[in-house]
Amino acid sequence: MQLIITDAWLAKSRALHLSGWHLLVATLLASLALMLFAAGLYHWVFLKGAREGWPVIGSVVKLIVKDENEQRDRYLRENLDVMARRVGEMQARMMQLESLGERVSGLAGVNADLKTPPGRGGALVAARPLSFEELQATLDDLERVADQRVDLMTVIESRLFDQKIRKMMVPTQTPVPGRPLGSGFGWRIDPITGSSALHTGQDYQADVGTSILAAAGGVVVTQTYHPEYGQMIEIDHGNDLITRYAHASKVFVHKGDLIKRGQRIAEVGTTGRSTGPHLHFELLVQGVPQDPNRFLRAGSGAATTLADRRGPVTAQ
Repeated sequence: MQLIITDAWLAKSRALHLSGWHLLVATLLASLALMLFAAGLYHWVFLKGAREGWPVIGSVVKLIVKDENEQRDRYLRENLDVMARRVGEMQARMMQLESLGERVSGLAGVNADLKTPPGRGGALVAARPLSFEELQATLDDLERVADQRVDLMTVIESRLFDQKIRKMMVPTQTPVPGRPLGSGFGWRIDPITGSSALHTGQDYQADVGTSILAAAGGVVVTQTYHPEYGQMIEIDHGNDLITRYAHASKVFVHKGDLIKRGQRIAEVGTTGRSTGPHLHFELLVQGVPQDPNRFLRAGSGAATTLADRRGPVTAQ
């Protein structure tokens, strides 16, 4: 394609030769410029009409804005309804936790009122759609109640843990399981002197080398050889309660060791003032010997008995 360009007086002229590629590029550029001009003009006219309230353009703008608002409101309402249902489910679960918490607190001995205050909490029931502000207030209440429940459950956990530890520290484990009993706690005829004497513990007949187990958890406070008790171990279980294991042939623990319930601490022997192999097992409360079988038979109930003990203890 050839274009001839002349001036106004046709005195000068210039010829331009356009190939097919040049013509295509020129057409595209012209089309792009026209589109940009049209878009700018439309945008300017539309905005000016919307600002100045031209009849046709103003109506179109109002319809567009109204449709956008309706879509936004519908989207928000759908999400609020979903959130409201979830909050209702959370409140139902919270009520279940309240019931469970009351039962657990009773077991832990914690006097706690877990009832939801009047006008607060409860099932999320409404005769009309909830607003965002109402939903936010409900969530704030749930968060506050949840924080209170966490604090209470922490106290209950601590109390239950304390009870478990206390129970583990009460001597209810037979020190020589499955072995026949020898002399029991109380007055008897002493096998060496032949006179009446108070036997301050419980004997377990067993062969030399039979394992001796700790009746409860605690700390070894004595590990020594006693002229009468022979190889002897004393374990402090707290609450002024000590167990004593006498006449052992071998000892596997030392003073200051932490002991678990049922741990092998020694072996049966006949050391000290003894007429034959056996374990002499004593239990002392505030330094006064008690009948060990009272604790061994009582089991976990002994924990409560010991915890409630406040007055002086006398031998029986």
